[in-house]
Amino acid sequence: MEDRLEAILRIPIGLICGIILGLWKVVIQVVVIVHWVYAIVTGKRNKGMAEFCNKWVTYVYNFLRYMTFATNKRPFPFDDFGKEKDKVDMK
Repeated sequence: MEDRLEAILRIPIGLICGIILGLWKVVIQVVVIVHWVYAIVTGKRNKGMAEFCNKWVTYVYNFLRYMTFATNKRPFPFDDFGKEKDKVDMK
């Protein structure tokens, strides 16, 4: 019974998190374009922008793991934001 309830709860959680991801994706797309221009002009990457994009990638990863039943750990905002899966490599 608990698995059935968890499966049903994934519907509203998926909708809420999907909206968050969709809005955040628009911001990420702008940041990526700005970061490309920044890298071309200065010849180096910006760690802050790279880390911001890395947080989005980690969130997408955690969301997809939850929605595909790979884990029962609910994604943000239903759980802590969590740590990044991989750190940004600035080499």
